[in-house]
Amino acid sequence: MLTTPARRRLALGCAVLLLGATAPGIATGSQASGAAVAAPEAPPARGGSPQSTVDRVADFYGTYIDVLFDSGQGRLSHALRNHYLTPELRHSLARWEATHQKDGVLRATGVPTAWKVVYNDSGMGHCWSRVTLTWKVAENHVRHTHLMIQSDIATRLISGLKVEK
Repeated sequence: MLTTPARRRLALGCAVLLLGATAPGIATGSQASGAAVAAPEAPPARGGSPQSTVDRVADFYGTYIDVLFDSGQGRLSHALRNHYLTPELRHSLARWEATHQKDGVLRATGVPTAWKVVYNDSGMGHCWSRVTLTWKVAENHVRHTHLMIQSDIATRLISGLKVEK
C-alpha cells in the first residue's frame, strides 16, 4: 500500500506526464517547421460608463443608428432623442430638419454603416466629442461625416452639434 508522500509523488508525476503529453501535440505542426503560429485575434472590447460624457455620446449614436437601421424613424428614435439630448438641441434639430429634409443628428439621409466616437476637448462645463460616421457610397467607396458634439458635463446631455469640415 502507498503511503501519503508516495501518493503525492505519484499524483504529481501523473500530472506532469499529462501536461507533457498534451504540450507536444500543441507545439507540432507549423511550429515544428519553423513558421510562427498566430494566435486568433480577439474581437475588440467594448465598454463604457454612465458617468462619462464621451461614452454617453457613443451610446447614443450607436443605439440611434441601430434603431434607424432596424426600424427607421419612429417612437424609439424620438425617445432616444428625448433621453440623450437637451430640449434646446431637440428644438434646434427640428428646425434644421424642416429646412434641410435630412436627419439632424446624422446630418444626412439614410443610415451610416459604421460610427466612431473619440474625446476631443473639455472646458467651461462642456465636453466635446468627435463623431465619425461612415457611409457606403459604392461597392468599394465610402465617405465620412465628421461631427463635433458638445455635452454638458453636469447633466451629461448632448447640447450641441456641428459638422466638421
